[in-house]
Amino acid sequence: MRKFDASRIRKTVLDMAFAGSTVHIGCAFSIVELLAVLYRNHLRFDATNPRSATRDYMVLSKGHGVMAQYACLHEIGWLPDDEIARYFGNGTRLKGLADAHVPGVEVTAGSLGHGLSVGVGLALAAKRNNTDQICYALVGDGELNEGTIWEAALFATQFKLDNLIVIVDANGFQAMGTTDEVMGLGDIAAKFAAFDFDALTIDGHDEFAIDRAYSDLKTRKNGRPKALIAKTVKGKGVSFMEHDNIWHYTRLNPKTYEAAVAELGGKA
Repeated sequence: MRKFDASRIRKTVLDMAFAGSTVHIGCAFSIVELLAVLYRNHLRFDATNPRSATRDYMVLSKGHGVMAQYACLHEIGWLPDDEIARYFGNGTRLKGLADAHVPGVEVTAGSLGHGLSVGVGLALAAKRNNTDQICYALVGDGELNEGTIWEAALFATQFKLDNLIVIVDANGFQAMGTTDEVMGLGDIAAKFAAFDFDALTIDGHDEFAIDRAYSDLKTRKNGRPKALIAKTVKGKGVSFMEHDNIWHYTRLNPKTYEAAVAELGGKA
Protein backbone atom coordinates (compact mmCIF):
# COMPACT_ATOMS: atom_id res chain seq x y z
CA MET A 1 0.00 0.00 0.00
CA ARG A 2 1.27 3.47 -0.85
CA LYS A 3 1.12 6.68 1.18
CA PHE A 4 -1.66 8.53 -0.65
CA ASP A 5 0.59 11.34 -1.84
CA ALA A 6 -1.55 14.13 -3.28
CA SER A 7 0.73 14.85 -6.26
CA ARG A 8 0.86 11.18 -7.22
CA ILE A 9 -2.92 10.91 -6.94
CA ARG A 10 -3.31 13.90 -9.25
CA LYS A 11 -0.84 12.34 -11.70
CA THR A 12 -2.95 9.16 -11.73
CA VAL A 13 -6.05 11.26 -12.42
CA LEU A 14 -4.28 12.89 -15.37
CA ASP A 15 -3.20 9.49 -16.67
CA MET A 16 -6.79 8.23 -16.54
CA ALA A 17 -8.29 11.34 -18.11
CA PHE A 18 -5.75 11.33 -20.94
CA ALA A 19 -6.04 7.59 -21.56
CA GLY A 20 -9.83 7.76 -21.69
CA SER A 21 -10.02 11.17 -23.41
CA THR A 22 -12.57 12.14 -20.80
CA VAL A 23 -13.62 15.01 -18.57
CA HIS A 24 -14.19 16.03 -14.92
CA ILE A 25 -10.54 16.68 -14.10
CA GLY A 26 -11.12 19.91 -12.16
CA CYS A 27 -13.76 18.42 -9.87
CA ALA A 28 -11.52 15.41 -9.15
CA PHE A 29 -8.56 17.63 -8.31
CA SER A 30 -10.52 19.66 -5.74
CA ILE A 31 -11.10 16.60 -3.51
CA VAL A 32 -7.65 14.99 -3.65
CA GLU A 33 -6.40 16.08 -0.21
CA LEU A 34 -9.77 15.32 1.40
CA LEU A 35 -9.59 11.74 0.14
CA ALA A 36 -5.84 11.28 0.64
CA VAL A 37 -5.99 12.16 4.34
CA LEU A 38 -9.15 10.13 4.82
CA TYR A 39 -7.74 6.97 3.27
CA ARG A 40 -4.31 7.44 4.85
CA ASN A 41 -5.29 8.15 8.45
CA HIS A 42 -8.97 7.67 9.19
CA LEU A 43 -11.00 5.36 6.97
CA ARG A 44 -10.91 1.83 8.36
CA PHE A 45 -10.73 -0.84 5.68
CA ASP A 46 -9.26 -4.27 5.12
CA ALA A 47 -6.71 -3.97 2.30
CA THR A 48 -7.34 -7.62 1.43
CA ASN A 49 -11.14 -7.32 1.34
CA PRO A 50 -12.91 -4.20 0.00
CA ARG A 51 -16.27 -5.59 1.20
CA SER A 52 -15.23 -6.31 4.77
CA ALA A 53 -18.32 -6.18 7.01
CA THR A 54 -16.50 -4.03 9.57
CA ARG A 55 -15.26 -1.33 7.18
CA ASP A 56 -16.03 2.34 7.43
CA TYR A 57 -17.94 3.69 4.43
CA MET A 58 -16.73 6.28 1.93
CA VAL A 59 -19.72 7.40 -0.13
CA LEU A 60 -18.83 9.61 -3.08
CA SER A 61 -22.12 11.36 -3.74
CA LYS A 62 -20.50 13.73 -6.27
CA GLY A 63 -19.84 10.73 -8.49
CA HIS A 64 -18.30 12.76 -11.33
CA GLY A 65 -15.19 13.26 -9.15
CA VAL A 66 -14.60 9.52 -9.13
CA MET A 67 -11.16 9.61 -10.77
CA ALA A 68 -9.78 10.91 -7.46
CA GLN A 69 -11.31 7.96 -5.62
CA TYR A 70 -10.13 5.48 -8.26
CA ALA A 71 -6.62 6.87 -7.78
CA CYS A 72 -6.89 6.18 -4.02
CA LEU A 73 -8.14 2.65 -4.68
CA HIS A 74 -5.13 2.23 -6.95
CA GLU A 75 -2.93 3.28 -4.04
CA ILE A 76 -4.45 0.52 -1.90
CA GLY A 77 -3.96 -2.03 -4.65
CA TRP A 78 -7.62 -2.70 -5.41
CA LEU A 79 -7.23 -1.28 -8.94
CA PRO A 80 -4.16 -2.47 -10.88
CA ASP A 81 -2.05 -0.38 -13.23
CA ASP A 82 -3.48 -1.94 -16.37
CA GLU A 83 -7.03 -1.11 -15.32
CA ILE A 84 -6.10 2.50 -14.63
CA ALA A 85 -4.52 2.62 -18.09
CA ARG A 86 -7.78 1.45 -19.67
CA TYR A 87 -9.97 3.98 -17.85
CA PHE A 88 -13.19 4.75 -19.75
CA GLY A 89 -12.27 2.29 -22.48
CA ASN A 90 -14.42 -0.38 -24.07
CA GLY A 91 -15.18 -3.20 -21.68
CA THR A 92 -13.69 -1.54 -18.60
CA ARG A 93 -15.58 -1.34 -15.33
CA LEU A 94 -14.04 2.09 -14.65
CA LYS A 95 -16.67 4.45 -15.96
CA GLY A 96 -16.80 8.22 -15.75
CA LEU A 97 -19.16 8.19 -12.76
CA ALA A 98 -18.92 6.28 -9.49
CA ASP A 99 -20.05 2.67 -9.92
CA ALA A 100 -20.69 0.30 -7.03
CA HIS A 101 -19.43 -2.65 -9.08
CA VAL A 102 -15.89 -1.36 -8.49
CA PRO A 103 -14.25 -2.64 -5.28
CA GLY A 104 -14.21 0.14 -2.70
CA VAL A 105 -16.96 2.21 -4.31
CA GLU A 106 -20.05 2.12 -2.10
CA VAL A 107 -22.67 3.69 -4.36
CA THR A 108 -23.43 4.26 -8.01
CA ALA A 109 -23.61 8.03 -8.27
CA GLY A 110 -24.24 10.26 -11.23
CA SER A 111 -27.68 11.62 -10.59
CA LEU A 112 -26.63 14.14 -7.98
CA GLY A 113 -28.18 14.36 -4.53
CA HIS A 114 -28.85 10.68 -3.98
CA GLY A 115 -25.54 9.42 -2.61
CA LEU A 116 -26.02 11.16 0.71
CA SER A 117 -29.32 9.33 1.23
CA VAL A 118 -27.48 6.03 0.77
CA GLY A 119 -24.83 7.20 3.23
CA VAL A 120 -27.50 8.06 5.76
CA GLY A 121 -28.91 4.55 5.38
CA LEU A 122 -25.47 3.01 5.95
CA ALA A 123 -24.96 5.15 9.05
CA LEU A 124 -28.39 4.16 10.38
CA ALA A 125 -27.67 0.46 9.77
CA ALA A 126 -24.39 0.76 11.69
CA LYS A 127 -26.27 2.36 14.56
CA ARG A 128 -28.95 -0.34 14.53
CA ASN A 129 -26.25 -3.04 14.46
CA ASN A 130 -24.46 -1.35 17.35
CA THR A 131 -21.14 -1.12 15.50
CA ASP A 132 -18.65 1.74 15.63
CA GLN A 133 -18.55 2.15 11.85
CA ILE A 134 -18.46 5.67 10.44
CA CYS A 135 -19.94 6.80 7.14
CA TYR A 136 -18.14 9.61 5.33
CA ALA A 137 -20.26 11.09 2.53
CA LEU A 138 -18.60 13.53 0.13
CA VAL A 139 -20.91 15.94 -1.69
CA GLY A 140 -20.30 18.90 -3.98
CA ASP A 141 -21.44 22.42 -3.16
CA GLY A 142 -23.41 22.56 -6.43
CA GLU A 143 -25.03 19.30 -5.38
CA LEU A 144 -26.53 21.12 -2.39
CA ASN A 145 -29.09 22.53 -4.84
CA GLU A 146 -30.80 19.14 -4.70
CA GLY A 147 -33.70 18.80 -2.29
CA THR A 148 -32.80 15.19 -1.48
CA ILE A 149 -29.65 16.46 0.24
CA TRP A 150 -31.71 18.33 2.79
CA GLU A 151 -34.22 15.51 3.21
CA ALA A 152 -31.27 13.26 4.05
CA ALA A 153 -29.95 15.87 6.48
CA LEU A 154 -33.30 16.03 8.29
CA PHE A 155 -33.36 12.23 8.53
CA ALA A 156 -29.79 12.13 9.89
CA THR A 157 -30.70 14.58 12.63
CA GLN A 158 -33.97 12.80 13.48
CA PHE A 159 -32.13 9.50 14.03
CA LYS A 160 -29.14 11.09 15.81
CA LEU A 161 -26.59 9.78 13.32
CA ASP A 162 -23.42 11.07 14.96
CA ASN A 163 -21.53 8.44 12.95
CA LEU A 164 -22.23 10.37 9.73
CA ILE A 165 -19.69 12.91 8.47
CA VAL A 166 -20.82 14.90 5.43
CA ILE A 167 -17.84 16.41 3.60
CA VAL A 168 -18.76 19.35 1.37
CA ASP A 169 -16.38 20.08 -1.49
CA ALA A 170 -16.99 23.83 -1.57
CA ASN A 171 -15.05 24.78 -4.69
CA GLY A 172 -17.51 27.47 -5.74
CA PHE A 173 -18.33 25.98 -9.14
CA GLN A 174 -20.74 23.56 -10.73
CA ALA A 175 -21.13 22.36 -14.30
CA MET A 176 -22.56 25.52 -15.83
CA GLY A 177 -21.05 28.29 -13.73
CA THR A 178 -20.26 29.43 -10.23
CA THR A 179 -22.55 28.36 -7.42
CA ASP A 180 -23.37 32.02 -6.81
CA GLU A 181 -24.49 32.43 -10.43
CA VAL A 182 -26.57 29.27 -10.53
CA MET A 183 -28.06 29.20 -7.04
CA GLY A 184 -26.39 31.06 -4.20
CA LEU A 185 -25.72 28.91 -1.14
CA GLY A 186 -24.91 31.55 1.44
CA ASP A 187 -23.24 30.27 4.61
CA ILE A 188 -23.11 26.49 4.13
CA ALA A 189 -21.92 25.79 7.66
CA ALA A 190 -24.78 27.85 9.08
CA LYS A 191 -27.26 25.89 6.96
CA PHE A 192 -26.03 22.55 8.30
CA ALA A 193 -25.94 23.96 11.84
CA ALA A 194 -29.59 24.97 11.40
CA PHE A 195 -30.29 21.28 10.70
CA ASP A 196 -28.60 20.52 14.06
CA PHE A 197 -25.33 19.26 12.58
CA ASP A 198 -21.96 19.90 14.17
CA ALA A 199 -20.38 21.98 11.39
CA LEU A 200 -16.75 22.96 10.78
CA THR A 201 -15.20 24.98 7.94
CA ILE A 202 -11.60 24.34 6.86
CA ASP A 203 -9.13 24.80 4.02
CA GLY A 204 -9.78 21.68 1.98
CA HIS A 205 -6.18 21.48 0.75
CA ASP A 206 -4.46 21.86 4.15
CA GLU A 207 -3.75 18.26 5.07
CA PHE A 208 -3.01 19.09 8.72
CA ALA A 209 -6.33 20.93 9.07
CA ILE A 210 -8.20 18.11 7.33
CA ASP A 211 -6.61 15.49 9.59
CA ARG A 212 -7.43 17.46 12.72
CA ALA A 213 -11.04 18.02 11.61
CA TYR A 214 -11.64 14.32 10.90
CA SER A 215 -10.15 13.42 14.28
CA ASP A 216 -12.36 15.95 16.03
CA LEU A 217 -15.63 15.13 14.31
CA LYS A 218 -15.47 11.35 14.49
CA THR A 219 -14.97 11.43 18.27
CA ARG A 220 -17.98 13.66 18.97
CA LYS A 221 -20.51 11.07 20.12
CA ASN A 222 -23.20 13.59 20.96
CA GLY A 223 -26.16 12.45 18.87
CA ARG A 224 -25.56 15.07 16.17
CA PRO A 225 -24.49 14.34 12.57
CA LYS A 226 -21.40 16.17 11.31
CA ALA A 227 -20.66 18.46 8.37
CA LEU A 228 -17.17 19.42 7.24
CA ILE A 229 -17.25 22.32 4.81
CA ALA A 230 -13.98 22.22 2.88
CA LYS A 231 -13.06 25.36 0.97
CA THR A 232 -11.33 24.05 -2.13
CA VAL A 233 -10.02 25.13 -5.52
CA LYS A 234 -11.44 23.49 -8.61
CA GLY A 235 -8.51 22.23 -10.66
CA LYS A 236 -6.13 22.48 -7.68
CA GLY A 237 -2.53 21.53 -8.44
CA VAL A 238 -2.23 22.62 -12.07
CA SER A 239 -2.02 26.38 -12.56
CA PHE A 240 -3.90 26.59 -15.85
CA MET A 241 -6.77 24.52 -14.46
CA GLU A 242 -7.23 26.28 -11.13
CA HIS A 243 -10.42 28.38 -10.84
CA ASP A 244 -11.17 27.74 -14.52
CA ASN A 245 -14.49 25.97 -14.94
CA ILE A 246 -13.68 25.06 -18.54
CA TRP A 247 -11.88 22.04 -17.04
CA HIS A 248 -15.19 20.58 -15.93
CA TYR A 249 -15.73 19.40 -19.50
CA THR A 250 -12.41 19.97 -21.33
CA ARG A 251 -10.35 16.98 -22.44
CA LEU A 252 -6.58 16.79 -22.32
CA ASN A 253 -4.52 16.78 -25.50
CA PRO A 254 -0.85 15.71 -25.63
CA LYS A 255 0.36 19.28 -25.01
CA THR A 256 -1.86 20.04 -22.00
CA TYR A 257 -1.28 16.55 -20.57
CA GLU A 258 2.49 17.02 -20.71
CA ALA A 259 2.26 20.51 -19.22
CA ALA A 260 -0.01 19.36 -16.38
CA VAL A 261 2.22 16.39 -15.53
CA ALA A 262 5.28 18.65 -15.52
CA GLU A 263 3.65 20.96 -12.97
CA LEU A 264 3.14 17.97 -10.69
CA GLY A 265 6.83 17.17 -10.92
CA GLY A 266 6.47 14.10 -13.13
CA LYS A 267 7.09 12.98 -16.66
CA ALA A 268 4.42 12.28 -19.27
